[in-house]
Amino acid sequence: MTKIDILSVNISEQKGTIKKPVDTIELDKTGVANDAHSGNWHRQVSLLAQESIDKFSEQAKREIAFGEFAENITTKGLILHKTAPLDRFTMGDMLLEVTQIGKKCHGDNCSIFREVGNCVMPKEGIFCRVLKGGELKAGDQLDYQPRIIKTLIITLSDRASRGEYVDKSGPLLKKLAEDFFKSKNRHYEIETLIIPDNEEQLKTILLRAQAENYDIVFTTGGTGIGPKDITPDVVKPLLTKEIPGIMELIRVKYGMEKANALMSRGIAGVMNKTLIYTLPGNPKAVNEYCNEIFKTIEHSLYMLNELDLHG
Repeated sequence: MTKIDILSVNISEQKGTIKKPVDTIELDKTGVANDAHSGNWHRQVSLLAQESIDKFSEQAKREIAFGEFAENITTKGLILHKTAPLDRFTMGDMLLEVTQIGKKCHGDNCSIFREVGNCVMPKEGIFCRVLKGGELKAGDQLDYQPRIIKTLIITLSDRASRGEYVDKSGPLLKKLAEDFFKSKNRHYEIETLIIPDNEEQLKTILLRAQAENYDIVFTTGGTGIGPKDITPDVVKPLLTKEIPGIMELIRVKYGMEKANALMSRGIAGVMNKTLIYTLPGNPKAVNEYCNEIFKTIEHSLYMLNELDLHG
């Protein structure tokens, strides 16, 4: 667990203006009490690292005061813009959740930009919502808790489970997932399993994944129309919501090139708060499916965690 120091806490009465340091701030369900940015939205509390301020100060050739970039909390000890939405900061019972990295710069329409001549917040500031409130002051320390995306990859194959041939789709899917999570500055854990084409065994594993709060489950294999292709038939009754558009797009896009792709019965959906995607067992198809699925993962995780980033 990484600890970060609080150098200053700051408040402003109007949006788009420089904030002034205060002795303490009170965090409640709407953000920082008496601050212009508090409200029922996702950017309740703004944080900016001294590391970012120092870099800008060197470029501007002048000292930058706490709150000058309109941050509520000035920190030291962590490069904040390398965190990710759904990461958390805690101190005692107080709990902040990262909701956004950076923001749109309003340029000359922003009084900060006019006074300072530039602004580091759009690139390196972060925003949080308050999950549990409390009091915060300079000298306090926050614990940084990155959100670990728990992922399970299940290969269904009688032959691979007996060791008669080497599974290629599961390891490929794992590598593609690792590359994706790294590109998003995500912390992650990936578990892989190889099981036979067995309905009860698959159902048991899926229910365990749901109970243990896995974020994502991928299956590979068993999506065709053969007698042992049972994956979608096991998965569908467990879904609380189906996401048909993803698989519809994939079937149409790749089916236009190769008609056999239209035979896949793969489905996507949600088991409570666990995303699940059923992919074919062919490595080429796994790569094609992941090209489309990974475009939706981040937004899907936000929606499941009631994080609306449209505003």
